[in-house]
Amino acid sequence: MNRIRRSIRSLLAVAALLTTVLFSTPLLANEVSTAPNSIGEVSSQHTGSFEVAPVRILGVPALVVASPELPSSGSVVSAQRRAEVIEGNLNLLYANQSLCTQAEQLSETILERLVLGGPREQQLCSGDPWAVHGSADQLVVERVTGPAGSVLLQARLPGRAVPLPLLTVTAADGQLHGLTPKQLANQWQSLLQRRLRHARRTMQPDQLGLRIRVTVAVELLLLLTTALTLQLWNRLRRQLSERRTPQPQRDPRAQQFTAWLLAASRISFVLVLLQGLAMVGFAVAAIPGRIPLALGLLLQPLDILTKAAAVAAVVLALRLLLRLLLRQWRSSPNVPAELQARRQQRYLNLLQAGQRLLSMGGVVVLLALVISGIPGLATTPVASWLAGGAVLGALALVFQGLLRDFAAGVVVLIEDHYAVGDWVQVDALEGTVEDVGILTTALRAVDQRVVVIPNSRCEQVVNHTRIRSGVELMVPLPPRSPQLERVLSVLAEECVLFAAKPEWKDLLLEPPLIRGVRRITPLAVELSVLLITRTGAQWAAELALLTQIVARMEREALPLAQAEAMTS
Repeated sequence: MNRIRRSIRSLLAVAALLTTVLFSTPLLANEVSTAPNSIGEVSSQHTGSFEVAPVRILGVPALVVASPELPSSGSVVSAQRRAEVIEGNLNLLYANQSLCTQAEQLSETILERLVLGGPREQQLCSGDPWAVHGSADQLVVERVTGPAGSVLLQARLPGRAVPLPLLTVTAADGQLHGLTPKQLANQWQSLLQRRLRHARRTMQPDQLGLRIRVTVAVELLLLLTTALTLQLWNRLRRQLSERRTPQPQRDPRAQQFTAWLLAASRISFVLVLLQGLAMVGFAVAAIPGRIPLALGLLLQPLDILTKAAAVAAVVLALRLLLRLLLRQWRSSPNVPAELQARRQQRYLNLLQAGQRLLSMGGVVVLLALVISGIPGLATTPVASWLAGGAVLGALALVFQGLLRDFAAGVVVLIEDHYAVGDWVQVDALEGTVEDVGILTTALRAVDQRVVVIPNSRCEQVVNHTRIRSGVELMVPLPPRSPQLERVLSVLAEECVLFAAKPEWKDLLLEPPLIRGVRRITPLAVELSVLLITRTGAQWAAELALLTQIVARMEREALPLAQAEAMTS
């Protein structure tokens, strides 16, 4: 219950914040609508022989203007520049144009109303200096024939002696739409008059107040449903935690019910996220001219799911291709028999690391696609991306240790320093390799502790089990009467017997090699015997051969160096 109450209080706080933002919508509208494009900068495209650009009213595309890609003579204004100018003209008819800061607007209000008492229409900051406001139905769009067959569309407003020019329908516009400039002007005249009247009605104070009230009601309804869904999710999680406790009997029906609870919990969690996104979308839609942006936000989950499915399909295909290529590499007939076991080890290691790299790359690509698809980022200036690149460079300097570990991990995989299952020694650490990651390597020591080592620290690695293994046996003899000839004869016989045993015949790559006297000290004369075995069998072979040698020397009454002398 405490968690539910805290969640409801958090939602109420978010609702209060959204309500505050919504009630300040007129101020936001005044600040935002001064830009030519309420969604982003006007972007042009190249279509055949024309450069085209859309013109928007309240953020919704209304018409498309064109300019010739290859002008025959003279200078031609680009379509992008034409669209920006036209949008600026159209914004004058419905958007509250504010050229002043809040402090300047307040200063002008105090001066004109309290001191001078001038008319409101002459106020620059809060009045109507261009005489373009008024009733929505009083706006009339008319056309006038200009020079060279062009047609000018202009807005006629009551109280304004001179009409406001909106745009000029050029020959390029008519050629793009397959009409004469006059025919295209007729279409655009009715379209602009209908759209501009709607925009002027939308920006009226009563309409803005109605928009705010409707949005607040929808936000409160969404808040209530989100709180109920969140409460349901918490209850399902609590039931799941109770059912996951150990039970003496596992009823199939109980297991099925637990699976249903898990599915319902996940669905309720997704609903909470979707309802939160809907609240943000409706809050954005409350600002005039921001409906396309709100719809873009509401469509983001579907877009993200589509991108995630596409990236997952590509990653799955690449993983299957990687598995196929590694299997072909593993089963190559040119590999000697003694290297096949090592090739199998490397296959498993490269497959695991390759799948991790592909999954990591898929996540990075999906993240980049999701970020680039956020409304408003597609038109981000190049300078912003360069600044982001500088930030990434700074982060690379901060996390240079991780990058060094990553590079070292790639080198380990490519050059086959060690693989999963090898017994390696890194400085004072020794153990079996359990995992070779992109950044770290995990060793399991003799006492079964797992030691995680950064790959950049694995500079000098001793691999005891790569392709083959070996161990050197030391037989210490007393320094005064070592009886070398007799002991060497006994060692030769025991090594032959040991190599002939069935349990060791297949594990020994070579017969035990007697290397003779390895070292003479005041404490002992040490004889060396070298064992070369298959991977990982050296220690068991060492124990068995030493046991056999010690037993034979006891039977032959051949003394070994005293332990007290060896340790003194």
